[in-house]
Amino acid sequence: MKKRKEIKDNTTVETGFALGQENYKLMAIGFGIIIIGFILMIGGGSEDPNVFNPDIFSFRRITLAPLILLFGFLFEVYAIMKKPKKSN
Repeated sequence: MKKRKEIKDNTTVETGFALGQENYKLMAIGFGIIIIGFILMIGGGSEDPNVFNPDIFSFRRITLAPLILLFGFLFEVYAIMKKPKKSN
């Protein structure tokens, strides 16, 4: 014998996205920040493998870019955890 789940008339079943529109906008902004962090890490290589290029240890690649990445990932966590506003 199969059990049936009955839904009363006064209840509503919501179907849709798990997060609100604002959450997705914030996630897109966080993704952009992460992309900027990775772009800041690009470069510093040498054309000749026998020649050392000290630009690989610049402030931008060692300090700034990882901090921007960390901020981007923390912003993503905030964007996901932010409670969406209730719509009437």
